[in-house]
Amino acid sequence: MTGYYLRTILCFVMIFFLEFNITAQNQSENYRQKLVGTDHTLEMVFLKGGNFQMGAKIDEWGYKADQSPKHQVKISAFWMSEVEITWDLYNLFVNRELDAMDDMQEKGKEVDLNVDGVTGATTPYVDMSFGMGVNGYPAISMTQLAAARFCQWLSALTGNFYRLPTEAEWEYACRAGSTSSYSCGDDKSRLVEYAWFKKNSRNSSHKVGEKSPNKWGLYDMHGNVAEWTLDHYDIAGYKASKSIDNDPVVMNPKTYPKVVRGGSWMDDPVKLRSASRMASTKKWKMRDPQIPKSLWWHTDAPFVGFRIVRPLKTPSVEEQKIYWNLKKD
Repeated sequence: MTGYYLRTILCFVMIFFLEFNITAQNQSENYRQKLVGTDHTLEMVFLKGGNFQMGAKIDEWGYKADQSPKHQVKISAFWMSEVEITWDLYNLFVNRELDAMDDMQEKGKEVDLNVDGVTGATTPYVDMSFGMGVNGYPAISMTQLAAARFCQWLSALTGNFYRLPTEAEWEYACRAGSTSSYSCGDDKSRLVEYAWFKKNSRNSSHKVGEKSPNKWGLYDMHGNVAEWTLDHYDIAGYKASKSIDNDPVVMNPKTYPKVVRGGSWMDDPVKLRSASRMASTKKWKMRDPQIPKSLWWHTDAPFVGFRIVRPLKTPSVEEQKIYWNLKKD
């Protein structure tokens, strides 16, 4: 009897450690987010936390004052979408036909939210892809509010918490351990291997993932379309930052200006630098004939898209609301 019980206990111990190791391993691996009822998936790349130097030195090529002072930042582990969110996925959010499949979706336990309670973007009255391409092409022209609500919708649908990246997370992911102007070094001529920009884009965005990824497996961090972050833009740069910031983010209820990163298909190399920043503006709705102007679309920003992140540590329900429910001007 003693031997039987001992074997039983050892068996339970082995199962416990096996399950623990599988869970721990899965938490630090890339994964594929599936959406029931579609052929679409979202590849998520795991990025270990760490320290990095954020911003640019005064002597860096293309330096602007809003990129300084260069300072050390500590980032917690998170997943980031391998590519920019495409129209294939974004239109599921706009059309909301997938909501009817909500009960069939196998869900995580990070978010408990009814998908019907998520406000969706209105269907645009014109082709917001501006003829550049839809299948496999990055979604463009949405407001930061719309991008944030996409994250809320996807979170409700999957049970996993998704949001826009902070500016610090974005630069950390873009640099991929590099300290140079670009993740591939300081040589601008190498950008053609990694990015679509003014020189090679032929005045259009391109399908995601066609260029080489950075060392951490992320595509199109430089160029193709610029990308929304959570942060409010401050022209003074990082002067309020301490020597070491833990997961910094500058939240502000005002709609403008927000930080956009990465440069786009219409930009010169200087705007594709890892430290380069752009501020959103009301001018991006200049040609919108609606009164009031749309909350969801930027008629004059066909160069802006986004990608999403999922933090390893799930925020509280109240924090989740802060990330999703931005002020609507």
